Amino acid sequence: MTPFEVKDCALLTRMSGLPPAFNLRELRERIAVCGENVLFHHFCETTLRGSFDNPDYRNDFAVWSKLYLEDRVLAERLGIMDPYAFPSLGELRAATLEVIDERLGESTTIPWARPGDEFFFMEATTVVFDTGIRISHPRELAASIGAMTGGSLYFHFLEARRRPPFGKDDFTAWLFENNVGQQNDPYVEALARIDFDFHTLPHLRKELVKVLSELEETK
Repeated sequence: MTPFEVKDCALLTRMSGLPPAFNLRELRERIAVCGENVLFHHFCETTLRGSFDNPDYRNDFAVWSKLYLEDRVLAERLGIMDPYAFPSLGELRAATLEVIDERLGESTTIPWARPGDEFFFMEATTVVFDTGIRISHPRELAASIGAMTGGSLYFHFLEARRRPPFGKDDFTAWLFENNVGQQNDPYVEALARIDFDFHTLPHLRKELVKVLSELEETK
């Protein structure tokens, strides 16, 4: 098999240049025009931030709606959105705007955040580097994933879903590429059972190790 090259990554975060949003209508206006990297940061890259160790919701827009606009209904609707389920970030943007427009239509007043609690639009550059670690066989996956950093896990299992082949994590893509005689099918099926939508990285690592270890025990 071609060895799996384990990468790691870190985020270099900066202000996007957009004005902050003080209320829901301004949030809607900024989301409509922000760059896709801004949208990606607030929906996906939150997983790498320590402040998201035990969140109620998985994206910044939902968290801000709950904590600072005090709109739990909107927070719930934004919070259940899976950014990896949309074929493009443009479609994710459209769906987000639709949720906000629906809530604006239901509201008699536009909710505002208190001064100092406005929403700041950020973006990030992902710095990727080779760890030098290689996985030579699928049976090594459980132990290797158990030892991975959060950055490696995010890069290979989450962020990978937005790279070709779309919708697949790097482990699954590697297993498919080296699937002689369907020998890797059990591993592919095991990874597919992971419901990753609302897992923190530590919880995701634990679930991956558990599923893959159980697979080895059955052999």
